[in-house]
Amino acid sequence: MQSSSTLFPVALLSAERRGDLSEDVYRLKAGNSPDRTVELALTRLGMADQSEVRGAPVILLHGSFSNRRFWFSPRGIGLGATLARAGFDVWIPEMRGHGLSPRNRDYRHNRVADYARYDLPAIAAFVCEVSGRTPHWLGHSLGGTTLAAALGGAYLAQEQVASAAFFGTQVSRTYWPLKIPLVEWGGRLLLKRFAHLSGSRLKRGPEDEPIGLALESMRWFGLFGRFGDKQSDWWAGLAEVRVPVLAVAGAGDHQDPVWACRKLFEQIGSEHKRFVRLGREEGFDNFGHVDMLVSKPAQAQVWPLVERWLSDPQAMLAPAETGDPQPVGV
Repeated sequence: MQSSSTLFPVALLSAERRGDLSEDVYRLKAGNSPDRTVELALTRLGMADQSEVRGAPVILLHGSFSNRRFWFSPRGIGLGATLARAGFDVWIPEMRGHGLSPRNRDYRHNRVADYARYDLPAIAAFVCEVSGRTPHWLGHSLGGTTLAAALGGAYLAQEQVASAAFFGTQVSRTYWPLKIPLVEWGGRLLLKRFAHLSGSRLKRGPEDEPIGLALESMRWFGLFGRFGDKQSDWWAGLAEVRVPVLAVAGAGDHQDPVWACRKLFEQIGSEHKRFVRLGREEGFDNFGHVDMLVSKPAQAQVWPLVERWLSDPQAMLAPAETGDPQPVGV
């Protein structure tokens, strides 16, 4: 089968019409990871009857225990589908072993470091090649963490990022027991007995997560931990980021609280950035971790904000228009 890319092998798995939307699913095998079995599914959404000319590309990164269905349902409902109908060129990757992406040989050892160092650059290269334009990036929860790692580690060239939006994303919430070396060591020993964490059993979502992610996060939050790996300090690298940035936190989000999301926002060095708190004081509902993007109130209150940001980040950096909710932290 002929590859859909000149960069590395890419197979078009399906090209379907879903109501008014077109859904093309690609499988990338970039071969840039030490684990050569890694393959990534990448879904492209557009309007079924539109011409080949599409709007600005947008890459949506799902969070933990999730897959592409976080962004659009089989019935064509979701932020991804809405952005496609608004004219954007929507791309939705699924991380290793999630959704249509098969589990790689070393699945249990997968980490954010692998996603950031190998997978996001391959996704960026393919989207830039096909669209001919620089994509916007939007990540929720772990998807935002991965995007922050890719930018802080300089694995993702800033020339490949038109803007970066982080929803419910933080790396600063402290788990004090992990500061005790014996507790951290015991926790690691216990977790290493498992290959993955079950999203269904933990009631966290439809997907499993490799145990490597849990072990990696324990290292971040340990006594001398940092947001990074042995080779790179991602936290320090965020101070060098210069792309336009939007950070959004939910007032009712207890998993990734507002103060921790703000701390990540403040570490990013860009002069062109904005922080939005989704709470009643700002004219929004008190959104939680998931419903900030997946709910009927989000459809009415948050999705239009995302569309305005992607249409013109510079305009969103200006003071809010009269009558709009005024985000804090601007």
